[in-house]
Amino acid sequence: MGVEPPPDTAVHDQESDPAAAAAVVPVEKETETETKSDMAKTSTSLPQPTPSWFTPKRLLVIFCVINMINYVDRGAIASNGVNGSPRVCTKTGVCSHGSGIQGDFNLSNFKDGVISSAFMVGLLVASPIFASLAKSINPFRLIGVGLSVWTFAAAGCGISIDFWSITICRMLVGVGEASFISLAAPFIDDNAPVTQRTAWLGIFYMCIPTGIALGYVYGGWVGDGFGWRYAFFGEAILMLPFAILGFVMKPLQMKGFSPTGTKKSLTTPETNVIEIEVITNDKDVPVSKHTSKEPSRFGLFWKDIKALLAEKIFVINVLGYIAYNFVIGAYSYWGPKAGYSIYHMSNADMLFGGITIIGGIVGTLSGGFILDYMNATIPNAFKLLSTATFFGAIFCFSAFCFKSLYAFIVLFLIGEILVFATQGPVNFVCLHTVKPSLRPLSMAMSTVSIHVFGDVPSSPLVGVLQDNIKNWRTSALILTSILFLASGIWFIGIFVQSVDRYNEDSEHQDGTTEGTNTTPLLEEKTIERDVGSSEA
Repeated sequence: MGVEPPPDTAVHDQESDPAAAAAVVPVEKETETETKSDMAKTSTSLPQPTPSWFTPKRLLVIFCVINMINYVDRGAIASNGVNGSPRVCTKTGVCSHGSGIQGDFNLSNFKDGVISSAFMVGLLVASPIFASLAKSINPFRLIGVGLSVWTFAAAGCGISIDFWSITICRMLVGVGEASFISLAAPFIDDNAPVTQRTAWLGIFYMCIPTGIALGYVYGGWVGDGFGWRYAFFGEAILMLPFAILGFVMKPLQMKGFSPTGTKKSLTTPETNVIEIEVITNDKDVPVSKHTSKEPSRFGLFWKDIKALLAEKIFVINVLGYIAYNFVIGAYSYWGPKAGYSIYHMSNADMLFGGITIIGGIVGTLSGGFILDYMNATIPNAFKLLSTATFFGAIFCFSAFCFKSLYAFIVLFLIGEILVFATQGPVNFVCLHTVKPSLRPLSMAMSTVSIHVFGDVPSSPLVGVLQDNIKNWRTSALILTSILFLASGIWFIGIFVQSVDRYNEDSEHQDGTTEGTNTTPLLEEKTIERDVGSSEA
């Protein structure tokens, strides 16, 4: 009768007419479908860095060589051929020229010790900086920058003219090394086979004792044959190709960081990135952008530090590592002198170098493989850390109790193998107890902590102890007993609740996947081929 039906009549008619209902598509659902489709297109059309010619094993080998060159430098500058001996004057006023760095620059023992440890200044200052920059600059490029600084600094040591010039160059060597030590381990952990991650880390850290021992031999051979300056020139030449490689090859991407060249950023609390921008290749699709006041870089860094300190497992692991490194650092510096004094070794340098090489290689590799065999979890890592350190301490302590040199060699070698078995597991815990975006910082802060509170103060403190008691056997026994403290700290970690956060950046709490690059770059080609074949 001229009265319009109520608004819901049309809806009722559509429900009663299936054809009409099928023809009507809700606007909201259509928009949602298109948005999801556009997001899918966006995720596939974003420019992804293509993998380089590296396979994971090649990456491991290259990082191992770089790490070994780093520690060859440590051993070389401590060798007699490079470090040399001071000038000595007789009562009649006749002075010898001395040899090596100490002789040429007429250095006191104190200044000579400053040169040997000056790289620590650059290392400790630059490690957190490189770890923080990894969030905004491709980490592999940072390694290239750091190795370039290392190369020029090593060459600078060879042309130095006095104490201050070589000290500054040694500091810069530490700056260059800082980029590598905080970023290499996360790369290796990303690309290692799942069942062999700790073994691969063990292989990488095996290069530390091996490199130092080779540095003793290299420094003595080159320094005695050609002069100490050529030892540094040789190191620079060896490192130069790897520095260039960091710039010319296609950059690798670490897990937990946004792909290079995209505007998409992680949105986890630890990364503290609050600007989200989705870029698509379709000009008709609007760009959604939400920005807010961005905190300063220092504020982000401090927030990351607080996130690390909030991880009880990380703190316990580093505390045990500090006590462990306190002993190992003093062993490497005072071991030959103590061995010569206690057992009257004529070749203490070579003997301790040989024990270090064998113990380092066998122990480090064994620790990694054993943890993988046990199933690489954080509690299992702490079990291995505590057990190996405890029995290693028993054997090393017993070795210094025997008066027989042969008994000392056997027992101390077994102790060194057990003690070095911790290298893979302790770094596994550092990497897996924090989110991927914090792994470079966790490695950097772990390195800073074990040096600042571990091997840097241990050598002078042991020297003070020896000056007071004047008995190397007693000093060595007191030092070795600190390994029991390290074992006890790691034993506590077994009972503290832990979560492996290796994949945590890639997922929200509700289980939805976040749009970030969490796949190691070396695996991308395989994934792309699989996707292409499935679509076909």
